[in-house]
Amino acid sequence: MFVFRPRFGSNRAGEGDDTAQVAQYMPAMSLVLHKAARLSVAPMMDWTDRHCRYLHRLLSKHTLLYTEMVTAPALVRGQARHLLRFDPAEQPVALQLGGSDPIELAEAAAMGAEEGYPEINLNCGCPSDRVQSGSFGAVLMEDAALVALCCRAMIAAQPAEVTVKCRIGVDDQDPSEVLPEFLSQIVAAGVNRVTIHARKAWLQGLSPKENRDIPPLDYDLVFEMKQLFPNLHISINGGVASLDQARELLDAGMDGVMIGRAAYHNPTDILQRADDVIYGGGAGPDPVDVVLAMRPYIEAHLADDSRGGGKLAHVTKHMLGLFAGRPGARQWRRLLSEQAHKPGAGWSVVEDALAAMEQAAA
Repeated sequence: MFVFRPRFGSNRAGEGDDTAQVAQYMPAMSLVLHKAARLSVAPMMDWTDRHCRYLHRLLSKHTLLYTEMVTAPALVRGQARHLLRFDPAEQPVALQLGGSDPIELAEAAAMGAEEGYPEINLNCGCPSDRVQSGSFGAVLMEDAALVALCCRAMIAAQPAEVTVKCRIGVDDQDPSEVLPEFLSQIVAAGVNRVTIHARKAWLQGLSPKENRDIPPLDYDLVFEMKQLFPNLHISINGGVASLDQARELLDAGMDGVMIGRAAYHNPTDILQRADDVIYGGGAGPDPVDVVLAMRPYIEAHLADDSRGGGKLAHVTKHMLGLFAGRPGARQWRRLLSEQAHKPGAGWSVVEDALAAMEQAAA
């Protein structure tokens, strides 16, 4: 029997009445998630790791963040629970799982909930060959019944909210037929929130990179799904390149918008303004202040060799776009790119990069 003990990242909560912990933690987080899901940063392999998410949280208090996809087999069979590690400051943060076995996904979801993730998201959208070979990702669009079975198992196994990220269809499927049936099945399984990448995935003949651009976007179909499923919280994903575009999609009737590469490569323009433009609060901190606020985190990471960490570049590679489009940004990127990977590189490299940027901008 699964016993829920929210760990809020790497720190296990104190022992006590687990039922009371669930009652106090999950309903409150559900309300936070509902608000946060108006804007989210897409899960992106090799990009949205815990260092990236910590940085993004400094820029925006409210935006919903997602982990990279973690496969259920890695957690259940590979004993790779360390992949679930996150800092409590990242909340609200959701765990994305990959898999197609209901039993494994249920166990992996339970692990995620125990670690403190208030949302567990099932990946039904990734088109890569490696993911397909494991029957993960977009290939699951071909078997809505299996996805529904997986969702039921995940929901039954633990108290966190279970969501799905999907495509509008794959290969020769007709999205106008496939997507409504897919959504019907997962809604019947208990899913109340979904993110739809408004682009078909071609699993044969196109690379994952090509799948980001070549199949045409169909925002109209996603809006039609909102009409068909008015009680389903739908976030739209794909091709969103600015916060203003996200605002327009929300104003047009979407419940949420998920932004991927634009939020990563230009985090200040997207996330620093998000709390004001999307959530009605004040704007986030200046990027220079964000860099300075990263110092304790970076120094703690440099001192932590317990998990093979301790390299400055692990963190600073996510900071390269902080000053995109601003005077001196090129010097900032160049110095960090050249120096942060070197043995012994520490906080002084970041200070030097800031000074070089400010000098170039003067």
